[in-house]
Amino acid sequence: MKRLRCAGYTLDLGRPLVMGIVNLTADSFSGDGVGSDAGRAVAHARSQWEAGADLLDLGAESSRPGALPISASEELRRLLPVLEEVCRWGVPVSVDTCKPEVMQAALEAGAAMINDITALAAPGALALVAASECAVCLMHMRGEPRTMQEAPVYRDVVAEVRTFLAARVEACRAAGIADERIVLDPGFGFGKTLAHNLGLFHGLTATGWDGLPLLAGVSRKSMLGAITGRPVEGRLAASIAAALLAAQKGAKILRVHDVAETRDALAVLAAVEQGGGE
Repeated sequence: MKRLRCAGYTLDLGRPLVMGIVNLTADSFSGDGVGSDAGRAVAHARSQWEAGADLLDLGAESSRPGALPISASEELRRLLPVLEEVCRWGVPVSVDTCKPEVMQAALEAGAAMINDITALAAPGALALVAASECAVCLMHMRGEPRTMQEAPVYRDVVAEVRTFLAARVEACRAAGIADERIVLDPGFGFGKTLAHNLGLFHGLTATGWDGLPLLAGVSRKSMLGAITGRPVEGRLAASIAAALLAAQKGAKILRVHDVAETRDALAVLAAVEQGGGE
């Protein structure tokens, strides 16, 4: 699939796209959450866009391991002032939420994509997205954020993740959501050990993803800390390396904290792959 249709936007998937993260939480694992400071959040979103992000991903509820859920009203209180401002810029905006009421308000405010860690599992979420023109990112997660890292077990992580996502894709198709609106996320770090995450990396190029574009979100995650021994603030190099490896394995969207650095690394990769010789 060469293009992704996101409401009023059509994104070209001929090269890996960079999704800039904008955390509207106070307890983000990555240390870049802005909490209830809408002005700071808008400024961060602007900096991500100006750094070269192809789209922005706004999330107002933390999904880090151990995180507790918040109410829809609190999520909307954090989200809407920032979302409404950013949508005025003509920017494709994804909203990271699993609550149908938040999805509805986000779409009314101009969101172009719903990024759901539960793959539209909540009652009403599937029908709501199907009735819109937005894109949707379906992610795999074992369990829930509060407990997902408590000894997750798989017999074959790649096969199980693929089977789960295939079922959610079929549900989307049955509801009338076209393939050109669907993105898949294997859910690195969401109910997976380091070994599981590495297995998923190897499986990115495997068949069985329904020919749909993959999103890879590994930026600053604990798997990189486990590999390098570095704390969150020291994982820039590892994050860029992981993003490039994901791109080489076919990921079409890279969800990252460090947009400018990732764009530079992708530019070098593209130049090398294209040859550049006389």
